[in-house]
Amino acid sequence: MKKKNWKIRLGIILMVVSVPLFLFLPAIPFLEMEASHKITLTTIILVVAEVLFWGGGLLLGKELFTKYKAYFNPKNWFKKKEDEDQSTPEP
Repeated sequence: MKKKNWKIRLGIILMVVSVPLFLFLPAIPFLEMEASHKITLTTIILVVAEVLFWGGGLLLGKELFTKYKAYFNPKNWFKKKEDEDQSTPEP
């Protein structure tokens, strides 16, 4: 179990680190640098953030990856959770 534990922790860390990189992207046009440097910086940040996110997803596995991916989806932030007991009829 300890062998899997470090993989899960590393996967979560990689996915969490990728989020601020994505959030930094809208601020790049306001930096004082040449346009070519902005384009290069944007490309590098996009590639690194994607690699970190999907690398973390591979370490987490399919089930945990879909669970944490749902947490990052803004559509799911304010949804109420439905009780599973309501869907099953009582005898």
